[in-house]
Amino acid sequence: MTSRWQDRTRSADQRAQSVVEQMTMDEKMRWLSGPMAIPAPGEARIPGALGSAACYPAIERLGIPAMQQSDASLGVGNLANVRPGDNATALPSSLLLGAGFDPAMAETTGYMLGREAHAKGFNVQLAGGANLIREPRGGRNFEYIAEDPLLTGIIAGHAVKGIQSQHVVSTVKHFALNAQETGRVLVSSDLDEQTMQQSDLLAFRIAIELGEPGAVMPGYNLVNGEWASENHHLLQQVLKTEWGFKGWVMSDWGATHSTEKAALAGLDVQSGSNMDPEPFFGEPLRRAVEQGRVPAERLDEMVRRQLRSLFAVGAIDFPARPGVPIDYTAHRLIAQRAAENGLVLLKNHAGCLPLALNLPRLLVIGGHAEQGVLSGGGSSSVTPIGHYAEQGAAIMGVAVPKVYHPSSPLHAIRCQSGAARVDYLDGSDHAAIASQAAGADAVIVFVESWNTEGQDLPDLALQDQQDRLISAAARANPHTIVVIESGGPVKMPWLEQVSGVLAAFYPGSGGGEAIAGVLFGRVNPSGRLPVTFPRDENQLPRPAMTDPSVTTSNPGEPLRGGVFHVDYNIEGADVGYRWFERQRLSPLFPFGYGLSYTTFSADSLQITQQDDQLHASVVVKNSGERAGATVAQLYGRRTGEPGQTWRLVGFHKVMLEAGEQRTIPIGIESRCLAVFDPASRYWQLAAGDYQFRLADHALDDGISQTVTLSAWHSH
Repeated sequence: MTSRWQDRTRSADQRAQSVVEQMTMDEKMRWLSGPMAIPAPGEARIPGALGSAACYPAIERLGIPAMQQSDASLGVGNLANVRPGDNATALPSSLLLGAGFDPAMAETTGYMLGREAHAKGFNVQLAGGANLIREPRGGRNFEYIAEDPLLTGIIAGHAVKGIQSQHVVSTVKHFALNAQETGRVLVSSDLDEQTMQQSDLLAFRIAIELGEPGAVMPGYNLVNGEWASENHHLLQQVLKTEWGFKGWVMSDWGATHSTEKAALAGLDVQSGSNMDPEPFFGEPLRRAVEQGRVPAERLDEMVRRQLRSLFAVGAIDFPARPGVPIDYTAHRLIAQRAAENGLVLLKNHAGCLPLALNLPRLLVIGGHAEQGVLSGGGSSSVTPIGHYAEQGAAIMGVAVPKVYHPSSPLHAIRCQSGAARVDYLDGSDHAAIASQAAGADAVIVFVESWNTEGQDLPDLALQDQQDRLISAAARANPHTIVVIESGGPVKMPWLEQVSGVLAAFYPGSGGGEAIAGVLFGRVNPSGRLPVTFPRDENQLPRPAMTDPSVTTSNPGEPLRGGVFHVDYNIEGADVGYRWFERQRLSPLFPFGYGLSYTTFSADSLQITQQDDQLHASVVVKNSGERAGATVAQLYGRRTGEPGQTWRLVGFHKVMLEAGEQRTIPIGIESRCLAVFDPASRYWQLAAGDYQFRLADHALDDGISQTVTLSAWHSH
C-alpha cells in the first residue's frame, strides 16, 4: 500500500504533514540540529555523510533520504579535500554573473550547479547570495551580485530556480544586511525599517518571489541590535508571515545563540551545532518542548517546513545518489559562456581592442596567467582537478588557500593569437618588464585582488606593488592592456597610462578562454558593472572600516570586544550609484557601465500603466558593424521630490546583428518607484509625474520620458 506522502498527486504541504505525523520525537530532533559534516583532522566522518557542510540522517523506515548539504553558489565545494579527487565545475563569481545582466544565463548556471550537486549525492545547495554590496571592501562581495536590489533579486532568483529544477533545494542568504566580514559575528547592521524594505529586503523578496527557494539562511550579524538568527521581526513577521515564505530557516554555521528565543523567532534548524557554544536545538530544545516553553506544534512546523521544501523540488521523489556521470566538458563550456557574458570592457583607447591576429609579438605579464584564473576564498571555494593553490589566509584556524582555476589565460592567448610570438613574465622583475615591453607590439598585464570569507580588504588598492608593475609596462609601451581579476572594485592610479582595461572579476573554469576571446574579438564584450568603482575610499559612506584586530570576525575564535554598530542609515536606500548621485560624486566608473566593439542607439521609449503593473518598450538598434549584445537599462524617479535619485527599475539584455533593429519590452518593478509604509505594511505609489530614462549606465542622460502615473498600494 502506498503511503500518503508517496502520493505525488498530493501537494508538497500535504505530503510533508503526512510524514511529520508518522515521525517519532527522536526522528524529528535529528533534523533540527547537526554538526559540520567535514571531519576535523584525525576524526572519523559522520556515518552516512558524504563529506560536506552538513548531513541530516535518513528516516529509512519512512523512505525519507538523508539531507546532504553542500556549499555554495559558485560550484559544489570540497573543503579540505574531504572527498579526495572529487572534481567540480567552477562558475564565475556571482558578481560576474551580475555583470551579465542576464536572467536566462543565471538560470542556466544554476541548472548546471544543481545537476552537478545532484549527481554527487547532494540535495541541498547553500547558494543564493542576495546581500547588497554596500561595502566595496567586503570579503564576500564576489559571492554577491550587485549593489542594486532589482538586479540582485532577479539574478539570484533565476539562479535559484535553475538549481531547484534539478531536484536540489537552494537557499538564499545571508538574511539580511550582512555587508562586511570584519566583526561579522559581533556587528549590528543598523537601518530603519522603511529604508531596509526599499533596499536590502527588496532584493531578498524579489529573489524569493522568482526562485521560490526551499530555505533561507540568516547571517552571523545582528540587525538593529538583534541577532539575525533570532530576529523575530525579520524571520517571523517579515519573511514567514508577510512574504508567506513556506520553506525553512537554517542558521549559518555557528550562528545560533539561544533555544527558546530562536525557535519562537522563526529559526527552524541550528546548522553547524559543533561550532556553537552548546547544542541549542538538541536536548535544550527537547526540554523546552516538554516543559511547554516551545509549543510542540512549533517543533512539528520546523520539521514540516524542511520536508515541504524537499517534496516541492522533487528531492524525495528523485533522490540524489553519488556516482552519476557528469559531463564536465559541457559544464565547463557553460561556465565559459557565463564568463564571456559578463566580462566588462572599461577602457578601449583608440580601438586598441580587439587585438589583431597578425601582431608579431605579444608580452603577457603577471597574475599567474600561466597557471589559471583567480577565485575567491572560503566556504564557496571550488577546487577543480588541476587547480593551482598558494597560501591564502587562516580563517577559523583553518588554512584557506588562494585557488587558481585551471584555465590559463596565457595558454588561451597563445591558442587564439594566430602566428604571434607570445612571451610571459611573472611580473617580479620590473627591470625585465621595461626592456621586454618596449619591444612588444602589445602588452597584456594581469593583476589580481584576492577576496575571502572571514576578512575584508584593508582598502581598494592592488596589493604587492601591482600598480608599479602596470606603470612600468605602460611607460615602456603605451599599447598596454590591463586585465583585472578581483572580487570587486579596485583603484586605478595608472588608468590614463594604459590603452585598455578589462574587468574579469573571478571568471571560473572557462575564464582563461573567455578573457582571450574578448581580447582577440571572438567575443564581443557585453558585461556591465554591477557595482560602482569609486576613485578612492573617501567617496564611500564610511571611508574607514573597523580595525579587525579589535573585534572577532569568525565563529570559534576568541571574543575581542563586544557588539558594535555600523550605521547604514548614512546612505540608507541610496546604495552605490544612488549615493554617488546624492553626494554629487564622480566615480571612476559608474554602475551599469561597459563598452562594446560595436555601437547601439535607442529611441521611441514608451511607458504604460495597468493598475499596479508598469511596462516599457524601446526600439534598440545595433548601429555598428558587428553583432553584439547591449543592456537596455531603465531608470526612474518621481519628479518634484527633493532628494530623489535615479533608480534602476528595469533592464533587458538583447543580442543584435550588425544593423539589426528591434522593439524590446522592459518590465518595470513598481516597488522600485514606490514607498514602503511601515505602519500599514503596504507599498504605496503616489499619483503624479515620474521621469524615466533609458540609459547606458547610471550617469548616462540617455533618452527620457515623463509619465503621469495613478496611485496604487500593495503588500
